[in-house]
Amino acid sequence: MPRAQRYFDGWSGHADMVGDFADRVWKDGEYVQETIPGMATDKEVLFALYDRSEPYSGSAFVLFERDGKLYEVHGSHCSCYGLEGQWEPEETTWEALAMRLNSKRWGVVSYALMDQAEAAARFHRLVRSHVKAVK
Repeated sequence: MPRAQRYFDGWSGHADMVGDFADRVWKDGEYVQETIPGMATDKEVLFALYDRSEPYSGSAFVLFERDGKLYEVHGSHCSCYGLEGQWEPEETTWEALAMRLNSKRWGVVSYALMDQAEAAARFHRLVRSHVKAVK
């Protein structure tokens, strides 16, 4: 059975997500992407969205599971800077995520006004599949 889509909007896959959160350092005459401590592997990512609906700004939300624990990461930016240096996982629960469904927020990122119907539907299905009492 194929795995449901996990990366939305500005990300087509894990490499895009890693590249946007990674700092780049000048080394031997070129910019090199640094390794991000604690970065989720592709297999750990359950849901990832990067909304770049406005030029030069964006908001990101990543949900991943590691060693039986659930984590979320939020990032945002304006101007010409990106998400680099903002990979800071916070432990969460399915119940906490379920409380956000009616508020139409991933966390700091609101999807109420975004054209994110497919991503929102996937997020709702994912949360509801883990918290049966959610309507």
